[in-house]
Amino acid sequence: MPHDVTDFEQQVLQRSHQIPVVVDFWAAWCGPCRVLGPIIERLAGEANGRWELAKVDTEAHTAVAQRYDIFSIPNVKLFVNGEVADEFVGLMPEAEIRRWLESAIPSPHAGAISAARALLESGAIAEAEAALHRVLADEPQNAEARLALAETLLRTDPGAVEAALGGIADDRAEHAEALIALARVAAAAERPQELPESPAKEPFLAAGAALRSGDYAAALEALIESLRRDRRYVGGAARDAGRSIFVRLGVHHPISERFHRAFSSAVLA
Repeated sequence: MPHDVTDFEQQVLQRSHQIPVVVDFWAAWCGPCRVLGPIIERLAGEANGRWELAKVDTEAHTAVAQRYDIFSIPNVKLFVNGEVADEFVGLMPEAEIRRWLESAIPSPHAGAISAARALLESGAIAEAEAALHRVLADEPQNAEARLALAETLLRTDPGAVEAALGGIADDRAEHAEALIALARVAAAAERPQELPESPAKEPFLAAGAALRSGDYAAALEALIESLRRDRRYVGGAARDAGRSIFVRLGVHHPISERFHRAFSSAVLA
């Protein structure tokens, strides 16, 4: 049978330092394994070198099965750099397996995306945007690259953020929605003549400008002031933007910890 493992150390652990290895733990007596096997073999044939498949017969490799706690089969584990990075147990429909692979297999462009984020943090926005466009030209559906590109667009062209993020789902959807909410404030602040007059308008505009410059602390400070003056201004956009900043930064980020209480008070006042 193709992809059969004879040397787990070499074919899986060592090989996973060069390329992600998807390991199908199976046995001849297992009916669901016989259904899953051809599906995952076909997907491996379509992978174009992004990952490799290794099949481990748990009857022939009992020590390996025990080492990786294989109590139920089929069991599919993803190995990256010698370690289990993700897994699923049991038979899944092909569409779900495809989604799992898309989410779990690390992109070959991960290093380029990290470098682009570093460029963005350093203020080299045009260089970051160009690098991310190169990644997406090769891998158009790369969600991490699309999120990073949206972060650059928040600075340069907030009106283009929503289109850049369309269709992102699963665990990244919340971050995509957060960036879209921030982009709406930044874009609205570029057209002050279209915003209704209100005491909340001036700090709302300041928040948009701060978002364009990447200053989340200043943005939160301005959003809180806008909320204090009128919580319902522009349909509660300041509230949505503030919550989105906390999503982007995480609740334990120093900026989140600094402003969360004041923001909550302004929302609930």
